[in-house]
Amino acid sequence: MTDVFGTGALRSRVLRAWAESPARFREDANTEEDHALGGYRDRVVVELAQNAADAAARAGVPGRLRLSLDGGVLTAANTGAPLDAAGVEALSTLRASAKRDETAAVGRFGVGFAAVVAVSDTPSITSRTGGVEWSADRARAEAGALPSLAEELARRAGQVPLLRLPFPSSTPAEIPEGYTTVVRLPLRGPAAEASVRAQLEQAGVALMLALPALAEVEVSVGGAVRAVTADEVASWTTVEAHGTVPAELLAGPPRSGRGRSGRCGGRCRRTGCRGASRRSCTPRRRATSGSTCPPC
Repeated sequence: MTDVFGTGALRSRVLRAWAESPARFREDANTEEDHALGGYRDRVVVELAQNAADAAARAGVPGRLRLSLDGGVLTAANTGAPLDAAGVEALSTLRASAKRDETAAVGRFGVGFAAVVAVSDTPSITSRTGGVEWSADRARAEAGALPSLAEELARRAGQVPLLRLPFPSSTPAEIPEGYTTVVRLPLRGPAAEASVRAQLEQAGVALMLALPALAEVEVSVGGAVRAVTADEVASWTTVEAHGTVPAELLAGPPRSGRGRSGRCGGRCRRTGCRGASRRSCTPRRRATSGSTCPPC
């Protein structure tokens, strides 16, 4: 097994940081959980499409994306620039993006890949340049070997930040002819599969309109195949407006946060505490709301 993307060095740095500071482990776990169960929940298909569009734009080729749901596994094959070491590091940090200097990139912050954590415990990427995978079980074993994290792991019932610990791909996926990269997501169970199926049903012309770098999106669910092409988007009429947002509209807290009681939102995965809504249950609110949730 060749570690072409240097995942061993990435894991060593992360594990060393966790061993020296359990607070860093807590921060990484909270960040991944909030992305996966908050802002990027139910967005895995959109995020995979955005990555495909960005890969096509970087390579200067028409973007083609093939999404397939079969046997409880979602695969996404795309054309464009292959995966590289900088891309693997960006996917595994949730902080920095390998696309930060590309003005045409849709995924500007490198955190959208966290959407896969909402549906899969064993995501993997195979590209013409090599493969990388993540595993909740392997990440749990690595973190469990650190005595300083025993209390944190117990409090989190063994939940770990999956994407922070990448591994070389043990079983690279087959890349279809004409494509460059395949993302493979074995889905966690019926609920995850139902969510992905619903997202695939919604993938259509609107997705192509939002991602002009894509020339074709093919969707296959249980063998039933349909395709959406850029030609269908050409029949749409779009209107754009540009200007400056008045400063007064940006003053104060976000509109979505106004009027909240401060209760812990949703059900805390570790204590069962239930509040107003899952989307409002951020680490800061869980830690300061005065609810029964322990500080995160």
